Amino acid sequence: MIPLVALIRKDIILFLHDKRALILTLLMPILLAAFFGYLTGGSGKQEASKIELGVVLQDQHLISQKILTGLKNDHTLLIKELNLEQAQEQVRKGKLAVALVLPAGFGEAAGAAFFNAQGKPDLPIYFDPSQSTMLAMVKGILTQHVMQSVSDEMFSGKSGGTTLDQSIAQVESKLEQGPEQQELKTFLTSLKKFQQHQQDQNPPTTSNQSDVSTKPSGLTMPFNTKDEALSAKTGVASGYNGYAHSFAGMTVQFILFLAIDAGISVLLSRKLGIWNRLLAAPISMNTLIVARGLSCALIALFVSCVICVVAMLAFHVQILGSVLGLLGIAICFSLMTASFGLLIAAFGKTPEAARGIATFATLIMVMLGGAWMPSFFFPQWLQDLTIFIPTRWAVDGFDAMTWRGLGIDAALPVMAALLGFTSLFGFLALWRFGRDQAAK
Repeated sequence: MIPLVALIRKDIILFLHDKRALILTLLMPILLAAFFGYLTGGSGKQEASKIELGVVLQDQHLISQKILTGLKNDHTLLIKELNLEQAQEQVRKGKLAVALVLPAGFGEAAGAAFFNAQGKPDLPIYFDPSQSTMLAMVKGILTQHVMQSVSDEMFSGKSGGTTLDQSIAQVESKLEQGPEQQELKTFLTSLKKFQQHQQDQNPPTTSNQSDVSTKPSGLTMPFNTKDEALSAKTGVASGYNGYAHSFAGMTVQFILFLAIDAGISVLLSRKLGIWNRLLAAPISMNTLIVARGLSCALIALFVSCVICVVAMLAFHVQILGSVLGLLGIAICFSLMTASFGLLIAAFGKTPEAARGIATFATLIMVMLGGAWMPSFFFPQWLQDLTIFIPTRWAVDGFDAMTWRGLGIDAALPVMAALLGFTSLFGFLALWRFGRDQAAK
């Protein structure tokens, strides 16, 4: 037992003695986590960024002007008025995600199509193919403003009266009028009376600009959404803290880098003959391997705790779930990290080759584990595949104990999975070390 403690103490002292490496080990994950956390919403207190939308107004019809005014007044949009060449160029260069064109004649054609499905005008939209999600958002917002502006003008505007007269005349001009045509004529005539009543109640202003700037009174969405962020402890946190996930991801990533360093240090010891000299002492190979693994696990746990404290104090990350569960996940992940480092040392041929392969494998695990971006962005088949990746369990476990606010029952499966990976990696490492030792 004394040799085991001495070996662990030696590794920890060496780690703490290298001040530069210690600072980088603690500072780099904090800086990267702060950066990624800020990009994903931060602490949830800053105002959400607006969608930048380019608009090309080629139509001076009142409906088109009302649509542009409605878009400008929408708090989710930032409108940039451009000409057609500027809009296409900015979208092509990636400076704009979406640009909308209100072509000449659109207002009149849209009004005519309001009562007749035939002859719907086209509304050109240019978009950056790398931001197709933004296109769907803009089209949803645009639908409301176009429908409201067109219906407002058709029910109470001057051009609406002209369009109604044309529609009624078109129905009357048909030689054969069936029941449907008669009903349509009755509806249009009643709408004409309603429109005349609206105009009598609200006399037209002398300025077209006044008409455009007034709030549209046409058809609107028949509901308001009531948005409420939902977590296991809704009401405890003021909102989603993007730093929580980014700190979980960066902690997992840089602790795995610690495992690589631990594995490479074993390979260097074997290359320099230090490993053989230690084995010549009254120390068994298993004791040497377990001591290296435990020292790596303790260092990983120390780094996890420091990063967690910084996240809580400086970035207001809250542990809304089980503190005991969070500690258990951190311990199990530290043990998994140690066994991963031993696996690198056991199967690595040279320090240089092992570092390259281990770094590549670590980056793949970090990426698939959702450390860089949440795993729900992945296709479903990939989400199903990542349950075999230990980093996915670790990141989801840290998320569950922090911003999701889940209890100890959610931590237990994560701990079991991480311990399972620890056992697998540890068994393979011990088997390979024993095989190499027997071959000598």
